Amino acid sequence: MQANAQAVAEKLLQIKAIQLNPSQPFTWASGWKSPIYCDNRKVLSFPYERDFIKSELCNVLFTEYENADAIAGVATAGIAWGAMAADQLKLPFLYVRPKPKEHGLGNQIEGNVFPGKKVVVVEDLISTGKSSLAVVKVLQQAGMEVIGLVALFTYGFDVAEQLFKDAGIPFKALTNYSVLINLAVQKQIVDASTEELLLNWRKAPDKWGQQ
Repeated sequence: MQANAQAVAEKLLQIKAIQLNPSQPFTWASGWKSPIYCDNRKVLSFPYERDFIKSELCNVLFTEYENADAIAGVATAGIAWGAMAADQLKLPFLYVRPKPKEHGLGNQIEGNVFPGKKVVVVEDLISTGKSSLAVVKVLQQAGMEVIGLVALFTYGFDVAEQLFKDAGIPFKALTNYSVLINLAVQKQIVDASTEELLLNWRKAPDKWGQQ
């Protein structure tokens, strides 16, 4: 898995889906300052990288969740990946909105609902895990059994690990922050002297850059 995680991280860095800039931090919607910005939607514009990551995603889904009855994507960034994986694995696909539509049928789940069926959630990115687990809750309230979640990338925050553990939802990520930083140093994308700084960010991301 480590070799695969490194290969996925390399693809994300190559096409700048993930960018590192500790000297000029990015500002997240939460207001957090961050030396990293991840936009996995960019992968969709690169056919060969997209195909590679899709294959890795399908491999994880098939080996870890072979008894899945359906795939559910998280709107919006997880929709494309979930749909591609469901097509490859010949499974039904649905997706979950952040909130119910304010018109039409008022759906929050788009696609067929499968009460009693085993569903795997596909997400593009895990930060705190709160939005991902909100989707899990919507599916569970609709009567489906969520047996796991697979994401392209995770920052590996302790808060996310704990939330998933408390919810009883196993999750996998194709690659993660530690693998990415190690690779970035190897490839001299960032200087080795900043490696500790980059790794420390993950320990307290809400406080980083305030000193």
